[in-house]
Amino acid sequence: MKTENKKDLPAQTGKIKKNSTLKGVVVGDKMDKTIVVSVSRFIKHPLYGKFYKVSKKYKAHDEENKYKIGDTVEIIETRPISKDKRFTVI
Repeated sequence: MKTENKKDLPAQTGKIKKNSTLKGVVVGDKMDKTIVVSVSRFIKHPLYGKFYKVSKKYKAHDEENKYKIGDTVEIIETRPISKDKRFTVI
């Protein structure tokens, strides 16, 4: 029986990438098992210091097609599912 050295485990070495979770609003649900989520955040202008809103759209996998336009959802980064889908709805 082979024993593993504890310092060789990925959790011990810190080489596991932390999955990122994002919260956003569903803006599209016309595709099968896919929704489009708009995630907004505030950015501070580097010179003038004013905060302004920036939003980005992500395609996320929705296995049961239960989310509709206007729903607030939380998505998590996963393995690539298709050319554009890299997130799954929690």
